[in-house]
Amino acid sequence: MARLDPLPRDAVAELDKDFAFFERTLGFVPNSLLTMARRPALARGLIALSRGVYDPRGEVDLGLKRLIGHAATSSMRHGVSAEKLAALPAYRTSTLYNDAERAAIDFALAAASQPNDVDDELFARLRGHWREGQIVEILGVVGLFGFFNRWNDSMATTLEPEPLAQAREHLAPHGWQAGKHASPP
Repeated sequence: MARLDPLPRDAVAELDKDFAFFERTLGFVPNSLLTMARRPALARGLIALSRGVYDPRGEVDLGLKRLIGHAATSSMRHGVSAEKLAALPAYRTSTLYNDAERAAIDFALAAASQPNDVDDELFARLRGHWREGQIVEILGVVGLFGFFNRWNDSMATTLEPEPLAQAREHLAPHGWQAGKHASPP
């Protein structure tokens, strides 16, 4: 059960245009932002970071960015097939992933680890596939989701219906569980 309930979508009119960004890209406003809306400046800051990370003028495919962030719903919204999403737990050996994607996901997992697990060998492998600006984009995804992970775990944020259904379909067969993020019965 969420430790703080998300505010209703229309409770913070000053964030209406900002929330529209998520409705366009995800199809809904994340509960984390609706909780954060109690402090509109904080929500706006995170929204600005999200816009930068998912800038369509970037060089890294938006679908890959969503896979890196392990955001199942939005991966499929950005062209990632259900088969590729289902193969994510086995990305290291799956023929649906190429070496550049494997390097990016390995880097993301190492960068998100506590303590950080990025070493020179991994970074050199990443540089073998990605240019500097692209590496910045990939790490931007990791940083954004690092914030969301800390926020959502601390707040026990309830998952929205669409991502919950997608995760149950595509990730649960590989051991994923909603845990404290499931909707109350």
